[in-house]
Amino acid sequence: MKINKILSLLALCAVLISCGVSKPKVTSTANIITGSVRNDSGQAMEGVIVSDGVCVVKTDSEGNFEIPYDRVSGRFVFVSTPSGYRNASFRGPTCFYQDLTSDKKVYDFVLIKNEKNDLYNNAIVFADPQIADTLDLIPFAGRLDDMKEHVESLDPDAYNFGICLGDIVGWQHALYPRITKMIDKVGIDMRYVIGNHDMTNWGRSYETSFKEYEKFFGPTYYSFNVGKTHYVVLDDNFYVGRDYFYIGYLDERQLSWLEKDLATVPTDHKLVLCMHIPTTQGKEDRDRFMYDIIGDNLCNKPALYKMISGFDALILSGHMHTNTNFIIGGGKGKDGLMEHNLGGFCGCWWCGTVCVDGCPPGYKVYTTKDGNLNWYYKSCGYAPDFQGKLYLDNPDYPGLAVAHVWDYDDAWKVEYFEDGVKICDMERFSGKDPVAKAEFADPSKYKISWVACYPSPNMFKAPFNPNATKHIVKITDRFGRIHYLEN
Repeated sequence: MKINKILSLLALCAVLISCGVSKPKVTSTANIITGSVRNDSGQAMEGVIVSDGVCVVKTDSEGNFEIPYDRVSGRFVFVSTPSGYRNASFRGPTCFYQDLTSDKKVYDFVLIKNEKNDLYNNAIVFADPQIADTLDLIPFAGRLDDMKEHVESLDPDAYNFGICLGDIVGWQHALYPRITKMIDKVGIDMRYVIGNHDMTNWGRSYETSFKEYEKFFGPTYYSFNVGKTHYVVLDDNFYVGRDYFYIGYLDERQLSWLEKDLATVPTDHKLVLCMHIPTTQGKEDRDRFMYDIIGDNLCNKPALYKMISGFDALILSGHMHTNTNFIIGGGKGKDGLMEHNLGGFCGCWWCGTVCVDGCPPGYKVYTTKDGNLNWYYKSCGYAPDFQGKLYLDNPDYPGLAVAHVWDYDDAWKVEYFEDGVKICDMERFSGKDPVAKAEFADPSKYKISWVACYPSPNMFKAPFNPNATKHIVKITDRFGRIHYLEN
């Protein structure tokens, strides 16, 4: 009997070491769970990453795995879907996760072979649908129709999938089934991120904040692979145990798991992190800690940046209902680390026609082909080349030609022409979009009292000549695509 116990402990220690735990501590609640990963043809899948949110292991040559598991804190076991396989759904027999339960020790997974070569793919990414009631479902359906139509216009040889960056609801968790059923009609595999409005509020700690989300969507952090890109979903909405308040923060449990997860990823693969709250609002909060915006940026971002510095990485976030791109630097890749903070799919909480910064509601399309990644912002209701607005001698900007180029980053160029002659490279500034300013001047006409216009850093200006008959802004994006804004 004692020999069997010793052998069991030795086996547990061996598995713990494979999880990256250098000094295993065995408690009375420790268990080993087992399982397998097979494809839909029944073949064993070797080398697939499986995790319980703490340990990260690989399947053996027979597709089997073992994970030491603490039944006090563990909630799920999940697969990091490998390249060449469909992003398994969060429901049904091909779900990428399973609930950990006290009466079950074997967890078998089946993954669906991708019928397309996922080295060529389009990721359709959107943030903040934030459905607060059933009335919001009406305009939501219209914007999903736009997404579906655009997806159907893409190259049929590409594998298309989607990511929703959180705030799926405005705390109305009962609407999850209706919302996801509507999103399913777009016809693509979809992955979800938890947002602060998906949290369960009024609890006593962070650990009480994700229970309603997890009931429907499963784990709040996990990873998956498409082609040679490794995607990681994180929960950086840290509920502080008071009312509905939160900060942007990644707890040690996630960071420790992330270290182990990233250790399995080849450094020549692209890394994309998906979270709700952005890591940054600009250089100032990267240089120093700012108490006044702790709910609008990641407080412990230096640790995350350091952890991903060995990768060509991109961060995708939402939360702000503004569209801003940040070149953070460091790491690999042409520009180093970048973050795309996407505008709200709901615009300004389904009020008005634009987001709070004047960017139209929409989504981004990220295309990977032949090892190259490019992207564009797709405004709902407009063609893909709709990339800005031009205001001439507007009352808010008298004597100026002002362009709002909402998906701008530092690799873009914005030029101003009058009557066919280049006048200048336009000067970037932070200012309010005239349409947003006018629409949100009187919040009392909307169902939400906090609607407001916020400055966009993607405004450009040049002197305006009223005697010129033709005014054109030429926009050249980082991929060499040219867009024109005309009066």
